[in-house]
Amino acid sequence: MSIPNPTSNQLSDDFTQGNIVTKLIRFMIPILGALILQAMYGAVDLLVVGRFGTDAGISAVATGSNIINLVTFVITALTMGVTVLISRYLGERRASRIGSVIGGSICFFAVFTGVVMVLLLAGAPAFASWLNAPEAAFDLTVQYVRICGAGIIFVIAYNVISGIFRGLGNSKLPLIFVLIACLVNIAGDLLFVAVFRMNVAGAALATILAQAISVILSLFIIRRQNLPFTFSRKDMGFNSEIPVFLKLGIPLALQEMLTNISFLILCAIVNGISLEASSGYGIAQKVISFIMLIPSALMQSMSAFVAQNVGAGKEERARKAMLTGMGLGAAVGVFIFVVAFFRGDIPAAVFTSNEAYIVRAAEYLKGFSFEAILTCLVFSYIGYFNGHGMSFPVMLQGITASFLVRVPLSYLFSIKEGASLFDIGLAVPAASVYGIVFFSICYVRYNRKTEGKC
Repeated sequence: MSIPNPTSNQLSDDFTQGNIVTKLIRFMIPILGALILQAMYGAVDLLVVGRFGTDAGISAVATGSNIINLVTFVITALTMGVTVLISRYLGERRASRIGSVIGGSICFFAVFTGVVMVLLLAGAPAFASWLNAPEAAFDLTVQYVRICGAGIIFVIAYNVISGIFRGLGNSKLPLIFVLIACLVNIAGDLLFVAVFRMNVAGAALATILAQAISVILSLFIIRRQNLPFTFSRKDMGFNSEIPVFLKLGIPLALQEMLTNISFLILCAIVNGISLEASSGYGIAQKVISFIMLIPSALMQSMSAFVAQNVGAGKEERARKAMLTGMGLGAAVGVFIFVVAFFRGDIPAAVFTSNEAYIVRAAEYLKGFSFEAILTCLVFSYIGYFNGHGMSFPVMLQGITASFLVRVPLSYLFSIKEGASLFDIGLAVPAASVYGIVFFSICYVRYNRKTEGKC
């Protein structure tokens, strides 16, 4: 049986040739679009609850979203192993192995889904307590987490499907899938919260319903596509490809989990100040979820782009792609920095009309604003090392930046006399400065090592 040529199929793209800037931007834009729409899930939930729900509901959605986001980021990191492995096989012209990768990933994530669902359903009260959820919002936070936990299978399914297609060099189909989900989520929020007045429960139900419809429709769409590889029932099973993509994905997932735990600790610190600070911080986090889309899209694009070139033996092209990504991301980051630093109240006002909440949100965004530039450099490095299958330094950097820099600084800033959310916000870009130094050292050492082998 002949192996299909992935470059000849519309569902995949060849990153090993052509203009780097054009190819990277063309691949990145649909990923960015999908991330924007994904971010709108939580944003629309908070927006609609803020307008038609209760003040406690704002805090509950903000705190509950942090817990669900932790799970989502871990899943995305695990599927990055699948993305990189598929991209590598395409670069090596071994498309015949992709079917086994997909079959193994389906079996693994099916088991993983069951474990996560039980944890969220049973552990929701403990999670809300650990995050120091305000008393008025505690029960609502538990309610939000449990409803989302009951439908976590659809969140995981979407991320696995998207990871597979990003690995194939196709970022357009995931955009279509999440567009469907976003439209359903907006309609669901308006129906359940604005019309039926279900408050937090309505927002959670709308989110899960949207993911379910997106996954179901995506499966119908996929069945009509001419895939650049063969896949059959014999590929389904706990095969030898699972340890390979887990070797890539587990360090990334551990890093994401611990990094997000550090943000949960930060959330707990802010929740302990007051309901006003909690709600203001929650609103700021929704704004930040959009700010972080550029670096996140860069990282996902870079991982697939670099992996293909590494598989094809084009190391110099992989390096140029990383530097190109840094330049593109930083250029956009400057504009975002200016808005967040000087007029953070404008995006914050989208989510609430409460002036006190807007002021506190803008206060945090001002301290955070430097991150808009710095994190594009960090995430470009992450994509470069992910593409090489070098997930250990990514994990090490994420953990040390979180627990040696971000968390300690956040705590110290919070207990000093006259502390503000601006001070706490500064801890995030401080951790990125550390990350840039860390990865620069790793990059120089890696290139010296590889040049020595030439």
